Amino acid sequence: MNMDKIRNRIKNASSSLDKQFKYFSILVPIIELKGEPHLIFEIRSHLLRRQPGEICFPGGKKEYDETFKEAAIRETMEELNISLDNIETIGQLSSVSTHYNNIIYPFVGVLHNIDLQSLQVNKAEVDKIFTVPLSFFMETPPLEHYIETSPHPLEDFPYHLLPNGEDYPWFRGKYSVYFYQYEGHVIWGLTAKTIKNLVDILQK
Repeated sequence: MNMDKIRNRIKNASSSLDKQFKYFSILVPIIELKGEPHLIFEIRSHLLRRQPGEICFPGGKKEYDETFKEAAIRETMEELNISLDNIETIGQLSSVSTHYNNIIYPFVGVLHNIDLQSLQVNKAEVDKIFTVPLSFFMETPPLEHYIETSPHPLEDFPYHLLPNGEDYPWFRGKYSVYFYQYEGHVIWGLTAKTIKNLVDILQK
């Protein structure tokens, strides 16, 4: 392989996504109620296989032919049953990665001309919605707890290729898990982390 081929291959691959990861987009929806900004949350349908009944923002897996922003908007339209005209996307937050190979791209959007009382959400994915004043999160730090991580190689792992073999000093780590509690709702995990990222930006 000559240098021209190397240059072309690397140039074309520079924006490609690593296939060992799964990519998701979410939208943090803000709506103004009585002159005060609120965040809209979904309670996931109890019919869903993954995380039924848990609290989240609208979002889902990115399709191959769309941008992360387009994925966040599409999922919001599908789950809340609203139109593109109702959504004003105002920016992007830092992406969040998980220890199970998911990467989430959060966007912030303002929803316009929506009556929450008459909103007909997609019941296949959303049980119901509720709102929390943004001021609550600005004034209420989350509870913070930690999960430790450590590698557990599978049975066929080639220890003989490592210095010290099975006694190799693997790195260990830990990551924060945040919790917000509001009127009987527990908002935690990636959703809470996204909220904290938003609050950190607003409080700079």
